[in-house]
Amino acid sequence: MKPENDILELLIKAKESIKAAEMLFDGGFYDFSASRSYYSMFYATEAVLLSKDLSFSKHSAVIAAFGKEFIKTQIFPQKMRDYLVSAFDLRQLGDYGSPSSISRDKAHTLIEQAKEFIESVEEYSKK
Repeated sequence: MKPENDILELLIKAKESIKAAEMLFDGGFYDFSASRSYYSMFYATEAVLLSKDLSFSKHSAVIAAFGKEFIKTQIFPQKMRDYLVSAFDLRQLGDYGSPSSISRDKAHTLIEQAKEFIESVEEYSKK
């Protein structure tokens, strides 16, 4: 499979994940919604890294490479890395913390940040 196809597949997966996050949010499953929001950003991050022929197996390596390749170079604003790191932390809390660790407001904010993140990656990918 060509990298362009892989990038497209990851962006599709990112969009599907944010839709799942919204459905989980609407059902009151805020912990699981936060997890899906994070994964939507994670898949988008993998896609944008793949555009530079970069691929990593660890989440921490993906986040670090995004910071190095896209934030330090000012391709994306710092807030995009902040969104990703915050989402990672909330995903950890939602997946491994006690039930109802993520509030409705936090889950909603995370969905909005994930949408903005995906939009930014899609705009970059069109260039």
